[in-house]
Amino acid sequence: MRYLVNSAQMKRADAYTIQELGICSMELMERAAKACVQVMEEEALDLSAPCVVCGSGNNGGDGFAIARMLLLKGYPAAVCFVGNESRCTDETKQQMKKLSEIGGKIRHEYTEGEYSIIIDAVFGVGLGREIRGDYLEVIERMNAADAVKFAVDMPSGISADTGEVLGAAFCADITVTFQLEKVGLVLYPGKKYAGNVKTVDIGICTKQPGQEHSAAYVLDRKDLSRLLPAREADSNKGTYGRLLMISGSEGMAGAAYLNAKAAYLSGAGLVRIYTPKENRIILQQQLPEAIITTYTEYDSGKLEKLLSWADTVCIGSGLGRGEISERIVKKVLSDVKVPCLVDADGLNILAEHEEYQALFNKDRTDASIMVLTPHMKEMSRLLNESVDRIKAQRMKLLKEYAGRMSCTCVLKDSRTVTVSPDQGSYVNRSGNAAMAKAGSGDVLAGVISGLMAQGLSGHNAGVLGTYLHGRAGDHARRRLGSYSVLAGDLLSCLSEALKELEEEQREEL
Repeated sequence: MRYLVNSAQMKRADAYTIQELGICSMELMERAAKACVQVMEEEALDLSAPCVVCGSGNNGGDGFAIARMLLLKGYPAAVCFVGNESRCTDETKQQMKKLSEIGGKIRHEYTEGEYSIIIDAVFGVGLGREIRGDYLEVIERMNAADAVKFAVDMPSGISADTGEVLGAAFCADITVTFQLEKVGLVLYPGKKYAGNVKTVDIGICTKQPGQEHSAAYVLDRKDLSRLLPAREADSNKGTYGRLLMISGSEGMAGAAYLNAKAAYLSGAGLVRIYTPKENRIILQQQLPEAIITTYTEYDSGKLEKLLSWADTVCIGSGLGRGEISERIVKKVLSDVKVPCLVDADGLNILAEHEEYQALFNKDRTDASIMVLTPHMKEMSRLLNESVDRIKAQRMKLLKEYAGRMSCTCVLKDSRTVTVSPDQGSYVNRSGNAAMAKAGSGDVLAGVISGLMAQGLSGHNAGVLGTYLHGRAGDHARRRLGSYSVLAGDLLSCLSEALKELEEEQREEL
């Protein structure tokens, strides 16, 4: 497991390390600079003509220390100070002095030249305002240079908390970040601006007593393999759950097919699709393994029987937003007593009817029972917030919403985030742009609900399901390229993703 931190957590960790553990800030700065130079040499970056661009804060101090170490190694580093001298931290002033003592010359503006590498040490993790004026111009000129781009801790202009671009941002080829990776280096667009991220240990203590020490986490393959539901030798289809899929509408049989097949491929034992009568023939032909139950009108009694049959319910994919769909959603939210995933039109109906949201979390305290899988626009409707604001504050807003609704929320995006009120926030790193096609979300809903049917909590099913879904997309892109992947190709590659984890699990035993 790898933890991700935000700027406030990193600031507290710095202060704790300095004040409580007695490691002075200058020592941390020296370690940071040494680690950066070491990465430059290990990566065989061209250091024949380095340019280090420094700001007034401690990120600038790191930069001056890097420049001094490069000069002492014989690399002819040019040093440009673009900050405000009256606002320099004490550590930065000391580093400027140490650089001058060995003959290093500091230019008090960024000057263009034939540089082999530009080292960005202007702002770091603490930036919380939009870049304007002279700073904006400097960053644009740094980006325009024909040189390798290297960022110290964070690319200047990227929010460490959200990954958003604060007016303008340095576009790095490689970023060396200290102690723990920052949330803004993982979420887009920050990920794009950071390039290849290297995390180095410089001795900052990130686990302080009584403090939440991470904003989110990511799991490696070994961690994920431990989440796989067990497959017992003495078992049958009932062992792995009865899943009710309420999905599809007239002309949308594909959503029900993708849902149900993804659930079966993820290991669910028995899948029943509840769908309009028009979808029966095509679904029976495409997925004979599924039980098909149909409706032509709202039937409360039939729905009650189906809900009592199911161990898990998945509702909403391709459901439509008509009167019958609304009544079905209301009935399910009112009566369901088993784990339930709400997707797509189920979410849109939930957003349109505020009174349904009161049903949603009525008398429920276990957030793993109810799972929502919105994309950004659906989340915008649920929160009545703009997509831009959600992107800028997704961790905070998701945590608040999951707590208020007592649910697990899987927010689909280029970096899908799974949040539960009583669990950490998980950021998924598998997947790619080839998956941006109709039906991809239906596959994800099927995978997660299929895992829930096998007994995984909503949170763990969201964490594992988003990884498997993205990993299937990675396999599909390798086979078909970035343009030609369809949702059905994710189904055909899902077994490869599961097999990898199964083999990982077997190696541990």
